[in-house]
Amino acid sequence: MERRRFVGAVVASLVAVPMGAEAQQAGRVYRLGILRATAPPSPDQETGPTLAKALRELGWVDGQNLKVETRYAQGKLDRLPLLARELVQIRVDVIVAVGSAAIRAARDATKTIPVVMYGSFDPVAAGFVASLARPGGNITGIVVGPGVSLAGKRLELLKEAVPRAAAIAFLAPDDLSFRPQVPEAQKAAAALGIKLFTVEVQSGDYANAFATIAGERAAALLVGATPFFMRDRKQIIELAAKHRLPAIYEWPEQVEDGGLMSYGSSQSALAQRVAAYVDRILKGAKPGDLPVEQPSKFELVINLRTAKALGLTIPPSLLGRADRVIE
Repeated sequence: MERRRFVGAVVASLVAVPMGAEAQQAGRVYRLGILRATAPPSPDQETGPTLAKALRELGWVDGQNLKVETRYAQGKLDRLPLLARELVQIRVDVIVAVGSAAIRAARDATKTIPVVMYGSFDPVAAGFVASLARPGGNITGIVVGPGVSLAGKRLELLKEAVPRAAAIAFLAPDDLSFRPQVPEAQKAAAALGIKLFTVEVQSGDYANAFATIAGERAAALLVGATPFFMRDRKQIIELAAKHRLPAIYEWPEQVEDGGLMSYGSSQSALAQRVAAYVDRILKGAKPGDLPVEQPSKFELVINLRTAKALGLTIPPSLLGRADRVIE
C-alpha cells in the first residue's frame, strides 16, 4: 500500500513557492548546518531517501549551491552547545536540529539564524516556540505530538500482537529529554493491565540492557522513540531476535531491517518535510511565520518473516489494519 503522507493545515503553504523567493541569490552557495546528538551513521545504517536527496529534489545540491556542515555529538549531550556555537561561528544560513537537546543547544547559541527542528516533545512547553500556529522567533519545524510520542499507541499494538504478554520491557536511552515518554507508556500499560518496566541503555551497552530484560522475563519489547535507537537499530533487532522478543519500533525502516512491527512516520517522509522548511527559508521565508507541522497520519508496518521466526501468529484483525506487510 502506498505510504501515507504528512497531512496538515500548513502543507500547502510549505510546498508553494514563496513570494520572497527572489531573495535567493543566483550564484550564491548557501550553508546548511545539521546538529545531531548521535554519532554519524555507518553506510549500512543508511536506508531510504535522506535529507540530502530530498534537498536535491528541490534544487539544493551539496557542493554546488549548498554546503552542508554536519555536527554529531557522538552521544555526548554536553558537547551540543559547543557544536551549535561552531555552526553559528561559520555563519550557516539555516540549522537543522534533531531532538530536544540539539534544538535547545541551537536556540541558546543563536536568536537570529533560522532553526528547523524535529523531535517528539511539546515545543511550546519546552520554550522553543510561542505557539504551533505562530512560532515567532527563529525556530520552526516538525514535532510528533505535541506532548505525545506515540509510546502508548505502540504499546497497545504490541499487546494486540502478543495478547498473552503480561510483562513488557520499555527500552530507553540514557537521555533526560526522553523521560516524558515513560509516564505516557506507563499510563497505557495500566489501562491494558500490563506490567511495564523501563530499562535504560547505559553508555551504549545494549547487551547488558537485554540481559536485564531477560532477567525480568519480559514477553515483548517496546523500543523507545529516539534517534539513538534508529541509529543502532541493527544491533537492537539482532538482540531482540536472539532473546526471541517480539518488538515494536518507531520507524518503518527498523522493520525493513528485521524488526517485527513499527508505528509512526517514515524517514523519507520526514526528510521531505524538513527539506521543505529549509527550502522555504533559504528562499526568504521567516521561520517565525511558518507554522510548526505535526504528522497526522502514521503507518503500521508488520514483518511476517520476523513473526514466523519468532513462532508468532499475528491476529488477522491487526494484519487487516496494517498499511504495509513485509512477507
